[in-house]
Amino acid sequence: MNLGIVLANLAFALFLVSAAVQVFFLFKRTSRPDVIGSWALLSAAVLLLVVLAMRSFEVGFIALTSMYESLAFWATVVGIVAFIYRFQKRLPYKPALVFGATMLAVVMLAIASSPLIPKEALPPIPALRSGWLILHVSFTFIGEAFFVTGFVSALMFLATKDGDRKLELDRLTYTAVAVGFPFFTAGALVFGAIWAEQAWGRWWSWDPKETWALVTWLVYTGYLHVRLVMKRKDSWPAILAVVGFLCTVFTFFGVNYLLPGLHSYG
Repeated sequence: MNLGIVLANLAFALFLVSAAVQVFFLFKRTSRPDVIGSWALLSAAVLLLVVLAMRSFEVGFIALTSMYESLAFWATVVGIVAFIYRFQKRLPYKPALVFGATMLAVVMLAIASSPLIPKEALPPIPALRSGWLILHVSFTFIGEAFFVTGFVSALMFLATKDGDRKLELDRLTYTAVAVGFPFFTAGALVFGAIWAEQAWGRWWSWDPKETWALVTWLVYTGYLHVRLVMKRKDSWPAILAVVGFLCTVFTFFGVNYLLPGLHSYG
């Protein structure tokens, strides 16, 4: 077992430690801050960044071109976003939101470590050796990391009946989507189109992953329209936030395994 896998396993363990500590504080309902869980979360994210840096050095290119690397990067950004949310002061702090985001990062790493996902650090094919691809992938996953927190807060919104709590969760969902949407737009659509033109000679080809990325973008556009233009703060924006994240998951996993196309290698 090489050092990269060892560090990745350690990062996975730290995510689990963070989740366990968070559960303790959730059930104890103590007013003391959850410092250990938060720093374990950040430590896990930093370790994953080290793993990706090592793989990048090994293959001679930024390691964001395989399913394993993409899942590791996604979990990394989710951990960083959850850590920042823990210590910011502008938004209401909900420990259950951090716990939900942490568990989704655990799921990502569990899938990455499963036998279904190849873990070898392989040099990317020529079509993937592009700075535009790195911008495409990194910005997309940064946006989707914020969508993770928006998804969790939307589920919490739908599960509660307390009016004041709903308002707080609606604000959290909106903030997460509003921050993530420009990143996703730039990464999935703008940088993706530029890279596609360089790699394949056309800006758009209605490849299944392109199509589902557009579907995801339209759902989140619908969320922002309902929330900002129609000014609705009922269940509809939360439902759209949930549907948008499910579209994100299908775009990443379902398209790769069920709808092969130009993106089948990543």
